[in-house]
Amino acid sequence: MKKRSIGLAILFTIITLGIYGIYWFICLTNDSNEINPENKTASGGLAFLFTLISFGIYGIYWNYKLGVKLTGSGVLYLILSLIGFGWVNYILAQSEINKHIG
Repeated sequence: MKKRSIGLAILFTIITLGIYGIYWFICLTNDSNEINPENKTASGGLAFLFTLISFGIYGIYWNYKLGVKLTGSGVLYLILSLIGFGWVNYILAQSEINKHIG
């Protein structure tokens, strides 16, 4: 796990037209699994694959579980995902991960 700059991650995602966002998704998944192994979900690569083959449905579940792993409640993450602001969850999750790293 490493501390990531949220601003740079957003900038890189925009510059690479979303490709860095995929990498960020995978890193967030793996880091959150390491922080809270009791609520471990699929690895980052598998979570991305499941999101692709389920046409985004697994992504909604992923957002909820990410919130549960990092904050204890995934309701905010789920609501943001359902109303089209799932990208905000990346920012919230990275902020929480950065807090755990110190």
